[in-house]
Amino acid sequence: MTTNASPPVPASRRTYSFLGPAGTFTEAALAQVPEARGQNWRPVRNVGEALADVVEGRSDAAMIAIENSVDGGVSTAQDALATVPGLRIIGEYLVPVEFVLVGRPGATLEDVSLVAAHPVAYAQCLGWLSNTLPAHAHIPAASNVASALGLIEGDSQADAAIAAPGILEHHDLELLAQGIGDNEHAVTRFVLVSRTVAPPAPTGADKTSLLVELPDDYPGALLEMLEQFATRGINLSLLASRPIGDALGRYRFVVDADGHIEDERMADALLGLRRFSPKVTYLGSYPRADRAIVRYSERYADDVFVEARDWLRGLLSGEPEV
Repeated sequence: MTTNASPPVPASRRTYSFLGPAGTFTEAALAQVPEARGQNWRPVRNVGEALADVVEGRSDAAMIAIENSVDGGVSTAQDALATVPGLRIIGEYLVPVEFVLVGRPGATLEDVSLVAAHPVAYAQCLGWLSNTLPAHAHIPAASNVASALGLIEGDSQADAAIAAPGILEHHDLELLAQGIGDNEHAVTRFVLVSRTVAPPAPTGADKTSLLVELPDDYPGALLEMLEQFATRGINLSLLASRPIGDALGRYRFVVDADGHIEDERMADALLGLRRFSPKVTYLGSYPRADRAIVRYSERYADDVFVEARDWLRGLLSGEPEV
């Protein structure tokens, strides 16, 4: 029996932007995304370019660093999410911050006196460097990858470079030392950002990200904003301020709240924020990277909010109270 049916058309490949080139921590975060494997990965030079790729349709999503356990929030990413419309966070990923010291092929640790490193990486490895190479000098580099590429391309006078371990998967470099970071618990939090989409279904281990501006500068304004969460039993895992930029003393607040927009308590909090604040930017609800189940008191369970609304509707309709 013959058939004239055409073979199935393969689905088009998706494109993901990340801070490149290959070997960065951002690439390591993107490698954790199951649906990104085998797709097109587009290296970019900065957060603005990554988000522009998404907005303008060159990429389906972009991976950006949003927070570091040692240095705090990544201000460039937080400000970009506040000013670029039409974006949603759809996933969260954690990457341990581990550093290696690399040199040109054949180099040894005894050869090192001049070290190239991004200033943030250098600060996070300074204790190890001071103990192991007390007479070293530092050459600032534009990025962790750039510090290593300078050795390969001959653009750097450095004897060695501090880089992410992933650099060794892409370039022929000598591993001189590993685990040189001063804080073994350091971790960077990354988020995957797409164009505006409906949030994924709640999992019970979710996080909601927001940007909130205060209505005015008066005593207790911040407390009123925080009460929108506290009175509904919602824990905040991140609260940071960033200047709005239009005047001194004007700030927006970066908020990560435990829970999902489909949770009754979170939805009620968002309604309260909307009434309170002149500008609330919803960045997304998405599964937590650690998949830790969000715990809350039973008095803030969904059924409690639903019963309260039903009770009010009954009062308005004149139904007799039972």
